[in-house]
Amino acid sequence: MPRRGPRRRIAVTCAPGRLNDTAAALARRPDVRSVEVATGDLQVFAELQARDHDQLLTAVDEGIGRVDGVRDVHSSVVLRLLLTANDWSPLDPEPTFVRRTVSEGRPLPEPPALNALDRTLVGLLEQDARIPFSRLAQELRVGETTARRRLARLMTSHALHLRLLAEPAVLGYPVEARFRLAVHPGALDEAVRALAREPSVRYLALTTGRTNVLGYTSHASMADLRTFVARAFSDLPRLRSADTSLLMRTYKRAGALARL
Repeated sequence: MPRRGPRRRIAVTCAPGRLNDTAAALARRPDVRSVEVATGDLQVFAELQARDHDQLLTAVDEGIGRVDGVRDVHSSVVLRLLLTANDWSPLDPEPTFVRRTVSEGRPLPEPPALNALDRTLVGLLEQDARIPFSRLAQELRVGETTARRRLARLMTSHALHLRLLAEPAVLGYPVEARFRLAVHPGALDEAVRALAREPSVRYLALTTGRTNVLGYTSHASMADLRTFVARAFSDLPRLRSADTSLLMRTYKRAGALARL
């Protein structure tokens, strides 16, 4: 899957008794990559991919906002995507290249410009990540060597990652949480470096809104979650507020519907 792209986060406030239906309706939308419900308010959280603000406004006003049971929609924009599930490797003692780069405060490499051939290649892999190189080359109408070279270029530059999608619970991490932090802008870089060093953090982004840091974590137990919160947030510089909620149900993850 492509690592970067325009991402928007939305929080949908629902009427009592409409939470499940609203989450399921959002999960069916092709422009929605993830949907989950967490402890706290009667809200469904989702991530959309929209090419611009106009498309986001249309999706919210003419689509999501008209779903039966929706009372309010709050949107924010991902300003900087730092860590994704590609960088969560709980069974690997060594951090990924991206996690190490972020934790050391170095800039992530800029993704290469994609041409029509690259976009077609990505589209084919999104349909079937196990497609043989012979068929990939045939679909692209290029030689197999060219197809291999194109794929290697995208993966080496970290513009594209191929991964096996597995629920964290299957790997022994059944407790998932989301945290939203308000950090003073002057301390954001230091806070990001510290959070990236936490192995349980599997998603980390800077966003617009009342809070400016969004993260998701996975843990082996509730005790591990409590330990993480006490350790990770207590020493963050100039932390103004922290809100942690437990994920109760995931409806869609990385563009794939969850088995409920």
